[in-house]
Amino acid sequence: MNSYYVYILTNYSKTLYTGVTNNLHRRVYEHKKKLIPGFTQKYNINQLVYYEETSEVIEAISREKQIKGWLRAKKIALIESKNPEWFDLSVDWYEK
Repeated sequence: MNSYYVYILTNYSKTLYTGVTNNLHRRVYEHKKKLIPGFTQKYNINQLVYYEETSEVIEAISREKQIKGWLRAKKIALIESKNPEWFDLSVDWYEK
């Protein structure tokens, strides 16, 4: 079974970025190491604060588009429903 993820990253000033991937660990690593030119690199967005998993790529892409279309307040409510402290969910992924 394949897995697809919709994720939200942030930075120290709580700028938000929503993305989709089939490999969350790799993709977050790329953001943390600034391997992807663009918005996340420019604004140092590298803290994973929310993600969802699905087995359907179309569902993941649809959900990403849905979240991207929301107002900021609704995105914040989504994050805080699962992660009220805005803890970096990937903080221990790359140790050792």
